[in-house]
Amino acid sequence: MKNTALKSLLLASSLLSSAGLVHAADVTLTVESWRNDDLQIWQEKIIPAFEAKNPGIKIVFSPTAPTEYNASLNAKLDAGSAGDIITCRPFDASLELFNKKQLVDITSLSGMENFSPVAKAAWSTDDGKSTFCVPMASVIHGFIYNKDAFDKLGIAVPKTEDEFFKALDKIKADGTYIPLAMGTKDLWEAATMGYQNIGPNYWKGEEGRLALIAGKQKLTDPAWVKPFEELAKWKPYLGDGFEAQTYSDSQNLFTLGRAAIYPAGSWEIALFNTQAQFKMGAFPPPVPKSGDQGYISDHPDIGVGLNAKSTHQEEAKKFLTWVASPEFADIYANALPGFFSLNSKPVKMSDPLAQEFVSWRGPYKSTVRSTYQILSRGKPNLENETWVESANVINGTDTPAAAAEKLQKGLDSWYKPGK
Repeated sequence: MKNTALKSLLLASSLLSSAGLVHAADVTLTVESWRNDDLQIWQEKIIPAFEAKNPGIKIVFSPTAPTEYNASLNAKLDAGSAGDIITCRPFDASLELFNKKQLVDITSLSGMENFSPVAKAAWSTDDGKSTFCVPMASVIHGFIYNKDAFDKLGIAVPKTEDEFFKALDKIKADGTYIPLAMGTKDLWEAATMGYQNIGPNYWKGEEGRLALIAGKQKLTDPAWVKPFEELAKWKPYLGDGFEAQTYSDSQNLFTLGRAAIYPAGSWEIALFNTQAQFKMGAFPPPVPKSGDQGYISDHPDIGVGLNAKSTHQEEAKKFLTWVASPEFADIYANALPGFFSLNSKPVKMSDPLAQEFVSWRGPYKSTVRSTYQILSRGKPNLENETWVESANVINGTDTPAAAAEKLQKGLDSWYKPGK
């Protein structure tokens, strides 16, 4: 009887110990994100790759609709119910979370050495001393073109502004295609795929952007007015009624083969691959004149940080270190062509159009959109005002000089450099 009781006690002890071991090893990390279109990629590629190398750590990807994400995340963080890993929007929205001590400083996290200061800029403090999210991906601006149309018309890929407008003239003269698929109704399209696309070639990327922030340059300087002057020249090459043309209209015009060139962000690649029935190519913003250094908007789009209230800090840091690795970079960038790794180690893209975009890094100097860091924190908001003025310039309702003056006046009303 005693032996039976002893055996029962030993068995119970053993089971409890085993349960304790299983419990201790099983840590689940929840990832908050607005990218609800990524769910399948996370479930089929990202999570299995991480869990295979980190037994005992489970990942749950828990997305929220993009339009609801900021409000939902802020409410969860304030209530202490947010997930362990926070997907970070670039610049001010995430900086605010860090300033509220809701995101952990990960400046010294293993793997962060894999990113350049420009790559980390969207998730760093203004002085660049603290970084609070691991950069995951950026989008690159340029032009996507219909290769069949170019071949038919005997047009070479333009490298300079002069060659660009000669190509547009040739397309227009032929009459088969609308030269440029872009409208001004949605405003942001004119600024994002227009002004911010070609502008870095004139303000010299980071040099001009940082000088604007420092108050050493103004939006009324030639380097900032010139892109508007070039944008104003686009008007004759846009489709009839472009003023009423929406972003989705522009996409359709191009993918249906009715337009020859699409001023683009690389995020279009996956959609265009499924819809366009013709060969596509891409070229970077043409430089003002032959021999000029070229610049590209290589804009940070998405990162991940650590919830300061997570009860699994060490496990979460393991995950973030893995996100900072070349292995993650290769998986993510190839699963989502057009969202490019910010890791310093180049990723070879399996999608040829995506590889074309990413090949511009190196020969062209990367920068981020000029309005996103610091300069859109007040009212009027410089980003939103740039949308309006870019559309006005193309529509012909404002001159380039008048648009620049309005933007600088608005900025001067609230922004005092160095304070």
